[in-house]
Amino acid sequence: MDEPVPVTQSIDALYPDANIASQRERWQNLVTHFEDKFAKKPEFVARSPGRVNLIGEHVDYSLYEVLPMAIAADVLIAVATSSSKDGPKRADAVVPMLNINPHKHKPSECRVPAMGEADIDATVHEWTNYFKAGFNGAIDLLRKEDPSFSPCSMEILVDGNVPAGGGLSSSAAFVCASALAVLRANGREQVTKKELVELAIVSERAVGVNSGGMDQSASVFGIKGDVLSVSFSPKLHAEAIPFPKLEPPMTFMIAQSFVAADKHVSGPRCYNLRVVECTLAAEMMAKRLGVELQDDSGPLGRSLRGFQHAFFSGAKSSKGPSVQLGDPQTPYKEQLETMLSMVSKLLENEDGYTREEIATALSISVPTLEQKYMTKFPVDAVRFMIEKRARHVFSEALRVIAFKELLQQPAATNNQDLLPRLGRLMNETQDSCRDVYECSCPEIDQLCAIARDAGAYGSRLTGAGWGGCTVHLVPKARVDDIRQAWIEKYYRAREPDISKEKLQEAVIVSEPGQGSVM
Repeated sequence: MDEPVPVTQSIDALYPDANIASQRERWQNLVTHFEDKFAKKPEFVARSPGRVNLIGEHVDYSLYEVLPMAIAADVLIAVATSSSKDGPKRADAVVPMLNINPHKHKPSECRVPAMGEADIDATVHEWTNYFKAGFNGAIDLLRKEDPSFSPCSMEILVDGNVPAGGGLSSSAAFVCASALAVLRANGREQVTKKELVELAIVSERAVGVNSGGMDQSASVFGIKGDVLSVSFSPKLHAEAIPFPKLEPPMTFMIAQSFVAADKHVSGPRCYNLRVVECTLAAEMMAKRLGVELQDDSGPLGRSLRGFQHAFFSGAKSSKGPSVQLGDPQTPYKEQLETMLSMVSKLLENEDGYTREEIATALSISVPTLEQKYMTKFPVDAVRFMIEKRARHVFSEALRVIAFKELLQQPAATNNQDLLPRLGRLMNETQDSCRDVYECSCPEIDQLCAIARDAGAYGSRLTGAGWGGCTVHLVPKARVDDIRQAWIEKYYRAREPDISKEKLQEAVIVSEPGQGSVM
């Protein structure tokens, strides 16, 4: 985790063999456009990929473990500096921001005071906000090392092929690549993966999303051929888990629903609301048991994982001896099973809670409730479905443990039952996302049903949900059958005149990819 982000002179190790030729052409096109726009060659290119989450959906911001993998789709930022990194700097850093697709993403310029930061208006959805978020995170880190630091001017040209709103973390890839670019441009020859992830997690919250950290971790820590196990408590940790080499071979397919799922736009009703509901679940369960919660690294300072830790810490309940808390020696998996069994007892109202009911349960006023939990990232809800959200998080955390145990069992490579068992866990996640966490949509459900009927072992949404993409565990021999089933029963059924180019973009066949590089 503390190893530096790799610096490479070749892109061959970054992409599948079948994609190398097209990627070389893409990189050369980026360099050529940069020279055309700025009359100089870029000094370097920062690259961070998108990700697909195999299992562990909507649990990272509750500080539970997730199992994502990086994919080949990525964000590239070509960079040149326009003032010396070692000599005096201008009063303002000037950063012209161009995109390889100027018709869709208009050029812009950012002017940053020597001791200031880039101005971000999170209420306006602009592509440049993601670069500014990474820029601010990078200079904040550099100022912690040198309080007198002022950033240099730089020119950037961006090329990204991670579908926006597709659930593959285009925003995290952009912020990670941006922070990496700014650190390098300002003299940081070496950037550790851990510090890049940690600053990117905080940086993305500046554009209006309660990011949990999975997306950034997968984008930076990804290792070609391996699934990542990313945990967040007691501190950020990532480890690579080789995916078993199986016969017959398997792969992952990713299918776009073409239903835009931009969590920065729909956050108050969807993503950010779920963060608030999970935080309130932890607060209400703790209050009813007399458990004192400590601040943690959750987006709002408290989390369900924090509640679990406090319950099993060995402390006494403030309610007195009549309330027995957990034994600290309880194995972790049993702790989670206990948490899950307690949800319906402590949060008995399955139909949700009003602001007034939550405030009463927490012994605070409604204005205090709103100021503490709903101001940093506003939410739009009349009733908060707290019981259902906590039930999903604890059950999904248990599914992550089961998935990881299957991957790590000694006989995994030769176990003919492995893929069906992994697939069942993925299907259970989709059921929970649809029925309990309520973050799926009819289009996602349809893509999953079609894939399973055509031979997929497991199918589920990936990313925030409410549209975006699905991920499927499939035998390689069934890839063409599944792709054709989607074309006939989903893509052409929805859009009879769909273009060949759009169909090519619709489905990605991928195995675990390489993370951030310079």
